[in-house]
Amino acid sequence: MNIAMIGTGYVGLVTGACFAEFGVKVTCVDKDKKKIAQLAQGKVPIYEPGLEEIVRRNMGNGFLRFSIDIDEALRNSLVIFIAVGTPPRADGAANLAYVDEVARGIARNLNGYKVIVTKSTVPVGTGDRIRTIIEGELRREKSRAAEAENFLRSPALPRRETPLFDIVSNPEFLREGNAVEDFLRPDRIVIGASSEQAIGILRDLYSPLYLGGKTRFVITDVRTAELIKYATNAFLATKITFINEIANLCDVVGSNVQTIAAALGMDGRISPKFLNPGPGYGGSCFPKDTRALCRIAEEAGYHFGVLDAVIKANERQQRLMVEKIRKALGGLRGKVIGMLGLAFKPNTDDTRGSPAIAIARLLRQAGARVRAYDPAAREVARAELPGVTIAKDIESAARGAEDLVIATEWNQFRNLDLE
Repeated sequence: MNIAMIGTGYVGLVTGACFAEFGVKVTCVDKDKKKIAQLAQGKVPIYEPGLEEIVRRNMGNGFLRFSIDIDEALRNSLVIFIAVGTPPRADGAANLAYVDEVARGIARNLNGYKVIVTKSTVPVGTGDRIRTIIEGELRREKSRAAEAENFLRSPALPRRETPLFDIVSNPEFLREGNAVEDFLRPDRIVIGASSEQAIGILRDLYSPLYLGGKTRFVITDVRTAELIKYATNAFLATKITFINEIANLCDVVGSNVQTIAAALGMDGRISPKFLNPGPGYGGSCFPKDTRALCRIAEEAGYHFGVLDAVIKANERQQRLMVEKIRKALGGLRGKVIGMLGLAFKPNTDDTRGSPAIAIARLLRQAGARVRAYDPAAREVARAELPGVTIAKDIESAARGAEDLVIATEWNQFRNLDLE
């Protein structure tokens, strides 16, 4: 089976490489010529444990290739995964311009039956939107062909039958820093489709996961699958925000949030995951997806009050962290502060939406001198933090600091010798 992966960001690259690991022939496509040239040399442009080895191995055995030719990839593939970016618009809604562009490209190259799969996180109704775009493009093509036929007065010219295609929603649940493991050992696979044929093809693609015996499949309709991803991320963001609010309350009343979090995690209804208090959630998904879900609700005439409160509380959390540092030091102007961690979470170099970056900026604005270190995100963060010294190691960041802020939970920060 041949598949095309349109988009080589975190989702597209990890998904494409892991499908190749299953013995599927994968063509990953991107408009970024520089990125494709880099990938074609086996160089992965993101920090993700285990990914580069999988990419190189499957390029070597012929199961994985990279291209800028979307037309060729679309024509030669049975399954097309849409894994392009859906950046937020000013109103918080997902911008589907890249998805629309791919849909028009598919219509242009629909030379037979295709299964079109959305991997990108997209609003409810995007599957219908893709279908409408493709069918509209095909109708226009058919109309142009009919006009040409009439002009040539050749009614005997063969007409191309409208090719069949199916739309599937197959949301990803990959955590940056653990994405390869999450793909190969998922909690569940969600497949949203109305076609038994398309469901069967997706099941076949994921069939190597059956060998583990634990993978659960959720088979549903497209619109429900689209909402599952947003609901998942919104719930996790809510859980993070809740424990942060408990931590803030503990600071006021003198309770121990670590003990409270441990006790909560022992409850089988709650689980201990995502109960670590800190500077708030960040990254490329939670901030974007919580706002997008609020916008989806608003457009449907519903006010998502809980999630709106979560977003506001999370935005406040970084300011509260800075205020805590200010109180500890008796002011910030002229103070030397060491920061450990700049990525939004450990085991990645991604600083998008990172609370650590926000805190460093607020400290600088308040007049503090900030030295920061991160095991993976130093170069990425350097351009985002003018005026902040990016240290080469932990010691350089901590030496002479009047306050040391651990902003990202890298394992190497857990047992520091502070003497």
